[in-house]
Amino acid sequence: MTQTSTEIAARVGEILNAHEGMEGPLLPILHAIQHAYGYVPRDALPIIAKRLNLTRAEVHGVMSFYHDFREDPAGKHVLKLCRAEACQAMGADRVAAHAQNRLGIEWHQTTNDGQITLEPVFCLGLCACAPAALVDGKVVGRVDEARLDAIIEGVR
Repeated sequence: MTQTSTEIAARVGEILNAHEGMEGPLLPILHAIQHAYGYVPRDALPIIAKRLNLTRAEVHGVMSFYHDFREDPAGKHVLKLCRAEACQAMGADRVAAHAQNRLGIEWHQTTNDGQITLEPVFCLGLCACAPAALVDGKVVGRVDEARLDAIIEGVR
């Protein structure tokens, strides 16, 4: 369901009101909006900027700095592949290239059928079982191309 700019403005206004008077409210507001929509709609940024007396660039800068904030809705399933050094040493670059080829997408994109969003993540704390992945919030270790194919088939 797509919401109109008016509906987004109303919901974002409610979220802003709930954070009124909070010190340093930008991150909690962005988290609340992402929780409400699953992403932060572009129409929300000027509303947030105006209310917090910030520029749109400042709000966008904070949002784009933190990789967990999304500008578009995620797919039904989110596949995150660890890009940290331990995973890279164990073949994460090869697995990432395989994932991108298999899914036909790049980082931060969603497959055309809306099923899988591919995102990089930096260290899942599973270095001993590298390369690691996070599939819909569940960590998976020792991911190679065959295991990745099984993961993809399992969520489709």
